[in-house]
Amino acid sequence: MTGLRYVYAVCRPFDAALQSQLTGVAGAPPKLLHHHGLVAVVSTVPESEFAEEPLRAHLEDLDWLAATARAHQGVIDALTTVTTPLPLRLGTVFHDDSGVRMMLEAREGDFLRTLDRLAGRVEWGVKVYVESAAEESARSPQGPETENGRAAGKATSGRDYLRRRSRSLQEHESGLRKAEEFADRLHERLAAHAEDSRLHAPQSAQLSGASGRNVLNAAYLVPRAQSEEFVEIVDRTKGEMPGVRVELTGPWAAYSFAGEKP
Repeated sequence: MTGLRYVYAVCRPFDAALQSQLTGVAGAPPKLLHHHGLVAVVSTVPESEFAEEPLRAHLEDLDWLAATARAHQGVIDALTTVTTPLPLRLGTVFHDDSGVRMMLEAREGDFLRTLDRLAGRVEWGVKVYVESAAEESARSPQGPETENGRAAGKATSGRDYLRRRSRSLQEHESGLRKAEEFADRLHERLAAHAEDSRLHAPQSAQLSGASGRNVLNAAYLVPRAQSEEFVEIVDRTKGEMPGVRVELTGPWAAYSFAGEKP
């Protein structure tokens, strides 16, 4: 093979075949590179795009980055259906097969320990949002309704405005506090049904495009055999608290648990 070697993941040898039409980054089909008891899943990519300098420039190109991430994830998803992959970072590139083998040799012990820990397990993601409409209603200085249920009118004075503003902020803070308490309880419940969990920083709505305020962004490591029960637990919480949205994603390769245990 010519060109550079792009590495998607490391796994143990497996017998099942990958999809025949599967393509990866730069449209190249993934191949298996065996080394001792490990397999690196690689494809050949052009040096003109993936050498150090052009790659650094491409990583600033959001369209290129999104397309590359989709292709990378497509290979990881295909691997997840046939084995337990240990995903590597987007843009992991070596000069040739020898460079990949040297990486496998240097990190062999860590890879084997992590693969043993992740074998037969998948990652589920759970996010909890305070709905945007609820937040906007709580923030409104006029309040959503008057006591008799009719739409509230405009404030009649500065004092009236400040009173309404104070009340709406108190309601907003109370609603947010209740949502955070709900998220904490949910995390405790889910962590008890998972082998491991990770709490990630809340996502910015501007970056994620999701509506509402993110108050829980967590990942859970769950045995495949127990995934159905885990999903049912999450599904039962949806709609449990008005103004709060629970989102479940997965099953994924265990990205959040690919490193050594903290």
